[in-house]
Amino acid sequence: MMRRKRARSADTTMTILYRLIVPGVLLAVGLAGLFVVTDALSRSDKAADRRAIMARSDDLTARALGAGSALACLDAAAGDTTETACEAAVFASPQATAAAVAYIGARLDLLADAQTMPALAPRLAASRRAIELDRFGIAAHVLSQRDGCTAAQCSGFALVADANMLKSNMKAQTFDQYVSRHAGAWNAPPPPAQPAGPQTSQAPVQPVLPQTASAQPEARAVSSKYDFPSAASIPPVSIMNSEPPLSKEAAEAKAAAVTQGAPGDKTPPVPVEPSKTPVPPKRPQVPNESQ
Repeated sequence: MMRRKRARSADTTMTILYRLIVPGVLLAVGLAGLFVVTDALSRSDKAADRRAIMARSDDLTARALGAGSALACLDAAAGDTTETACEAAVFASPQATAAAVAYIGARLDLLADAQTMPALAPRLAASRRAIELDRFGIAAHVLSQRDGCTAAQCSGFALVADANMLKSNMKAQTFDQYVSRHAGAWNAPPPPAQPAGPQTSQAPVQPVLPQTASAQPEARAVSSKYDFPSAASIPPVSIMNSEPPLSKEAAEAKAAAVTQGAPGDKTPPVPVEPSKTPVPPKRPQVPNESQ
């Protein structure tokens, strides 16, 4: 009897332990699995963030290396030998200067977002070095105007290893000095366009063409004392028909006009027969003239 009671007690204890241990084990396994999944997701998110930052860095580099872009002058690899040419390109116009400010601002944001990713430090070393050098004081200008930094305190100083140049440019307001130096050229009128070849500024002289026979003379008013017949009163003339004979009166008038001839008339006179030609008188003799 006692053995049976002990056996029942042992079975009850095992049952209770089994009911307590199995759920605990399952819970532990579930928590471990959840931790593994969470860690994998976290790693995946970090990998995505790293890829996004690398893509942003590559995009900024492509912008700097674009054709006609002056943004490469702001990177550390530009060097000091191109300082004069880079200054003229960065401050060539208000648009070029604004693009340079936006570019450095994007570089600062990139470094700030990559602070929690030490693995990207070698990849962003060139960007960090460009901010440290702070050519033309643009990084100091962005930190002062956008983030409210001063030379005494600024969270952006933690993005670089040496912030002395940033502090110096903030105190001297280096960027404003460059802008003042080039702002006069921005508002100057453009120079006049020069001719492409050795041409004079005088307008070409138009040649005067000679007047041809086809040129029409200038019309002038006719005096009212002249009376011209109308077109209806003139009979039609045909070159295919022979000229009609003149009337007796018209023939006599024509003959008288030809014989007499008006003064200045160039019409040759009617020939006179030789027998009717008058003989001119003899010239008087001069006494000393020989006979």
